[in-house]
Amino acid sequence: MTESVAELSVPRRIGLVEDHESVAIGLSAMLGPQPDLMLVATVGTVAELLKHPECRLGDTWSLDLVVLDLRLADDSTPEDNVRTLRENGVEVLVFTGAENPYLVRSAAQAGVLGVLRKSEGEAAVVAAVRRAASGEQVVTTDWAAALDGDPQLSRVGLSPRQEEVLTLYASGEKASRVARLTGLSEQTVNDYLGRIRQKYADAGRPAPTKTELYKRAVEDGWLPVPEHRRP
Repeated sequence: MTESVAELSVPRRIGLVEDHESVAIGLSAMLGPQPDLMLVATVGTVAELLKHPECRLGDTWSLDLVVLDLRLADDSTPEDNVRTLRENGVEVLVFTGAENPYLVRSAAQAGVLGVLRKSEGEAAVVAAVRRAASGEQVVTTDWAAALDGDPQLSRVGLSPRQEEVLTLYASGEKASRVARLTGLSEQTVNDYLGRIRQKYADAGRPAPTKTELYKRAVEDGWLPVPEHRRP
């Protein structure tokens, strides 16, 4: 059904969650001239967005779309961010360099409207935001590939507690330290690690060493992709 003139005269309200200033400036410049799209807030985390005063109309939190980067400085996971936003009644368009297929896949499977590369041209970005802000899916090859997934990279089905133990241990903590941080016994932590390794092995992604567990945690988005620093 075609939207009425009255509906079209009200700009779609967009929130951007992005912690790279240059990207935020670029998207703002792209959307600024568009009368039907209004970028009302740019923040670095989903938590900040939920509290942002410009995202409210009266007492109601009101956005038509959130454009979300996958890798944020607060180490949040794409899946959790997408779930939180959708629970608050707003759809999500991922805007990413797509450098980590595991993070893209995680977001896609959480129910985003699309996955858009930051390398796309201005016309493509504006068109994608416009469609997503209207509630339409933005079908791209990245989004489709992420939904299809890779049978060699199957999810291992970790419980929240197992995810917590994996994240701490794979980031460099010793089992005794993980036990203190989680309130578990050291034996329980070691039992969890054994089960985690078994799940990865069953999924065809063995992780017998701590280094391999670190790689799996990065692949699945539990830990951030390490930055490559220039010498």
